[in-house]
Amino acid sequence: MDIEKLFAQCFARGIREFVVCAGSRNSALVLSLLRTEGIEVWSHFEERSAGFFALGRSADSGWPCAVVTTSGTAVAELLPAVVEAHYQGRPLVVISADRPKSFRGSGAPQAIEQAGIFGGYVEGCDDLEGGSGDELFAGWSGLRPWQVNVCLDEDAEPVSVTLGDAKLKRPGLGLPEVAGLAEFLREGVFRGVGVMVGGLEPEEREEAYQFARALGAPVVADATSGLREALGELVLVDGDRMWREEPPGKIVRLGEVPVGRFWRDLEGVEATEVFSVTRTGFSGLARESTCLRANVDEALRVLGPVDEIGDVLEQLPKARRREGLLNELLESYPDSEPGLMRLLSLYASVGESIYLGNSLPIREWNLCAQRDSPMIEVRANRGANGIDGQVSSWLGATAGQDNAWGIFGDLTALYDFSAPSLLPQVGGKGRALVVINNGGGRIFE
Repeated sequence: MDIEKLFAQCFARGIREFVVCAGSRNSALVLSLLRTEGIEVWSHFEERSAGFFALGRSADSGWPCAVVTTSGTAVAELLPAVVEAHYQGRPLVVISADRPKSFRGSGAPQAIEQAGIFGGYVEGCDDLEGGSGDELFAGWSGLRPWQVNVCLDEDAEPVSVTLGDAKLKRPGLGLPEVAGLAEFLREGVFRGVGVMVGGLEPEEREEAYQFARALGAPVVADATSGLREALGELVLVDGDRMWREEPPGKIVRLGEVPVGRFWRDLEGVEATEVFSVTRTGFSGLARESTCLRANVDEALRVLGPVDEIGDVLEQLPKARRREGLLNELLESYPDSEPGLMRLLSLYASVGESIYLGNSLPIREWNLCAQRDSPMIEVRANRGANGIDGQVSSWLGATAGQDNAWGIFGDLTALYDFSAPSLLPQVGGKGRALVVINNGGGRIFE
């Protein structure tokens, strides 16, 4: 494959950031990138962490970010990040250097079956060798991961690549068909409607806020929605437990799959109908439900004004009483882990952003964190709910940002122990990394 053409097509697809894990096989690729002006090149020695750092960069910028690896098991180290990117709907691109195709199946050093190694977790794979003139990324939506596997000879030479000045348009999902959502809401006046808001993209939050306010129905809002504090009296404190006791007839879910236990309980609550609006296209449920793949802001704009439904089941007054009881308990037990999370939330409220690790920190934050100061930028890796690469994702998502907070469990931090080596590259003043030392959440007891 012609290296100059490879990167020219990457640039044409909007890839402007590359995370390189240098090795002998991919040295020509790495040196070519270093000769190119106008792009950002990050460097890391550990592929699994690098993949999650690239995921964080894509989440922050909204554009594709590529990871460049050498051949062999180095490529396999990217599987956890690719899986997470698939379920988050992030355009993570893997550029994997490979030995010539004649080495496949030979057992020669650093020669494994790299092409297609990520299976269905990528939208496609370009498998290139020699002077191939293939067009790359054919059929790629630009909304999920992709692999480019590049077979290189030992004597492959780096080249100088020109970035070009083409104007780029970020891929989108197009205007959604929202008639089903409108009908779903009309039928909810008598049965009661609840709104669950999972993680939202920054551009989705204003429309989601206006929709929830106009609907006037009780809301369970994850911290990653950016609306947990902003929606004020509409948000059910301890809503998971309330809805387990008295579920609404209908649930409108906006954004990513919600964190709380009630979402899992919905598998067995078939009397509650669920309508999801999410850019990822994943319903998050094994049982029957309706899922509209769309950007939340675009779907709600097309939907237009909605009639108020309100608190049909009169759950909001009950939630206020539960909030009072919760505050009393947190004040009575300030040294408990939930009490610590409340204190941390007060400190972190002066920061620019907060990243919450899976899974106990994000659940405790949702229940116990302060509610007076809105926390707009709250992130987490909730695609596959794993603990891999959490610190790396945080550093990628907040590169160059001041006063960025990250809260992780001890086991999660240990799983990503190479991530702090990225700190000199990402910069940012006032960065706070909090590790909760609680014996791995005590799940091993």
